[in-house]
Amino acid sequence: MRKLFIFSLLALVLASCGEYQRVQKSPDPNVKFDYAKRAFEEGRYVQAYTLLKDVVAVFKGSQKAEESLYLLGLSHYENKEYLDAAAYFQSYYQRYPKGTYTELARFYAGYAYYLDSPEPQLDQSGTIKAIEELQGFLDYFPRSERVSIAQNAIFELQDKLTLKELQNAQLYYNLGNYLGNNYDSAIIVARNAVKEYPYSKYKEELEMLILKSRYQIASQSIEEKKTDRFRDVIDEYYSFINNYPDGSNREEADNIYKIAQKHVKD
Repeated sequence: MRKLFIFSLLALVLASCGEYQRVQKSPDPNVKFDYAKRAFEEGRYVQAYTLLKDVVAVFKGSQKAEESLYLLGLSHYENKEYLDAAAYFQSYYQRYPKGTYTELARFYAGYAYYLDSPEPQLDQSGTIKAIEELQGFLDYFPRSERVSIAQNAIFELQDKLTLKELQNAQLYYNLGNYLGNNYDSAIIVARNAVKEYPYSKYKEELEMLILKSRYQIASQSIEEKKTDRFRDVIDEYYSFINNYPDGSNREEADNIYKIAQKHVKD
C-alpha cells in the first residue's frame, strides 16, 4: 500500500513537472498566467514567480499586469525571499499608487524588510528601511486592519536599533580610559539613543549606563575636579530614580549615590 502511494505521488510530481515545462514553452501569456496562479495556490512558489516574470511586461497596461506584479511579489514573499519580494511590492505601489493591491503591497514591502532584518550586531540599514516602509504604510492607510501589526513591527525594529546603540555604548564603557576618555563617548551614544527611541524597552539600561559612566569619570578624576563631578553623579542619580523608582537597577544606583555623597561637601 505504501509503495503504491509513493508511486502515485511520484507520478503526480512528474506529471506536474511535465505540464510546467510545457507551459514555460508556451507563447501564450494567458496560459502562463493561469498556471502561475494555480501554482501559487498549491504552494509551488518558484514555478509561480518564474512564469510571472515572463508575463508582467507582456501584460503591461492591463488588469492582468497589475495582478501579475502583485502576485510576483507575493510568490517571493511566501518563498521567504524577502528582499526580492520587497522590491516587487515597492515596484507595484509605485506603478499603481491607487491600484487594487496597493494597501497590501505597501504593507508587505515593509513587513518583508522586517522579516529580513538582521541581528543587532550587524549592519542595520535593512532595519531602517523596514521602519521607513512600514511607516509609509501607516501614513497612507491609517485605518487598515493591519495597522497594529505594522506598529508592533516598528516598535520591535526600533528596539533592535536601540539595542545596537546600547551595545555600542557598553563597548565604550568597557574600554574605559583606553586611548582616551571613552566614558564620555558612552554617555553621548546612550543619550542620543534615549532621545531617538524614548519608548524603548532598553531605556532604563541606557540611562543606568549613563549614571555608571558619570561615576567612573568622577572616580578617576584628579582631586580638584572630583567634587564637581560627583555632584554630576548625584544629579544623574536623581534623574534616574525619578524615572525608575522601582527599576531593576535601583540597588546599584543607590550604592553609587552613597559613594558620591561622601565626596560632596555641603
